Amino acid sequence: MPSRRTALLAAAILAIAAALGAYVLIATGSGRNSPAASATGIAAIGGPFTLTGTDGRTVTEADLRGKPTVIFFGFTFCPDVCPTTLAELSGLIEALGDTADRLNFVFVSVDWERDRPATMASYLSAFDPRIRGLTGTQTEIAQVAKAYRVFYERVPTDNGGYTIDHTASVFLMDAEGRFTGTLAYGEDPAVMLQKLRRLAGA
Repeated sequence: MPSRRTALLAAAILAIAAALGAYVLIATGSGRNSPAASATGIAAIGGPFTLTGTDGRTVTEADLRGKPTVIFFGFTFCPDVCPTTLAELSGLIEALGDTADRLNFVFVSVDWERDRPATMASYLSAFDPRIRGLTGTQTEIAQVAKAYRVFYERVPTDNGGYTIDHTASVFLMDAEGRFTGTLAYGEDPAVMLQKLRRLAGA
């Protein structure tokens, strides 16, 4: 009959094996809702969308292929996160120099009601001109937000208007539209610059 110490050791080994198995499932995204991730090991972020550029022309995910993309979701009435992030991106673009031309920089509005193409164009004029603005209908924005796993929610304000809570991360996609990582809100600029250089292959 095995000793108590032997039994405890066996139980511990089994627990560790189970934990490692669960970690592998989570790390590879091999849940029922992530078939693409389970097949490739890449997070299922990104996908087809149809939006409108600041010039009024239709833009799809195919228009971004061929170059890696840096994409951020927000809205022009955003009081702090959006202008801060777009200003940081503008500074990073300047720091990248010519390397920035190897990347797409995209700002997608989640405010279908107020952010028309002309509104987006006026707002983005305060930032680096290489940041491309996209907007769309309520349905189109819902589609792209779902594809990128972006959270957004309209929140009523005391004056009868609304603001929008939304994901603050910047998504990094490779030239084929596959997710490679993020720039976190408030992250060290030096780390963000290193990530963008790596994304650009510099």
